[in-house]
Amino acid sequence: MSDSTGASVRLLRNATILVDVGDVTFLVDPMFSSPGENPPVPNSPNDRRNPLVPMPDGDLSYDAVVVTHRHQDHWDAAAKAELDADVPLFCQPEEADEFADEEFTDVRPVDDEASFEGISIHRTPGRHGHGELAAEMGPVSGFVFEGEETVYVAGDTVWYEPVEETLGRFEPDLVVLNGGEAQFEQGDPITMGVEDITAVREATAATVVVVHMEAINHCLLSRDELRSATEDVRVPDDGEWVNR
Repeated sequence: MSDSTGASVRLLRNATILVDVGDVTFLVDPMFSSPGENPPVPNSPNDRRNPLVPMPDGDLSYDAVVVTHRHQDHWDAAAKAELDADVPLFCQPEEADEFADEEFTDVRPVDDEASFEGISIHRTPGRHGHGELAAEMGPVSGFVFEGEETVYVAGDTVWYEPVEETLGRFEPDLVVLNGGEAQFEQGDPITMGVEDITAVREATAATVVVVHMEAINHCLLSRDELRSATEDVRVPDDGEWVNR
């Protein structure tokens, strides 16, 4: 847990984060595999096996799990094996049956809004790329955690109008973006790059945190490149807490 009594986020690795809202902690997009345990994302400019880096040491206590979508860098076999079967697990409605098939007993699909321990959980739109490729990538979601302070986890999306609308609707205190500018050998990036992140920065007064970097082979934008190209954006290292 962080020392903050408001909203805070700890980056574990890639998109795996702990979100603290008041006294409640959510584990988002658990990927627990050891380095090199999984094959590279295919059709990518490099062929390194995933994940590229280990999980950091430290406390991994949480009250509930949230999965934005079931791509392997957000939900893997190691997480499925390690998580308790009765953990409250929030997800997209389209994927609820798959979690139930994996014998999780407290699956809570979020159509629009749910609640947990006094926190309102809102599911928000995402577009995992551009054009036909975005459709091929399947449904993805973001989630807003609304308590005394509000955290918006955008998920695997590029900048587009519904992201801007979400920022306006909820006026979050803290925004978590999946950067890395992930892409294949053909087509446009499928997660946020510098221009997307800059657009978010200009659209909100929130603390903006960028994760999803330097852990999967098709994420090509480095932390140093992003830090050099943006202002007033937090780019944490693995294991680091960012407070509101």
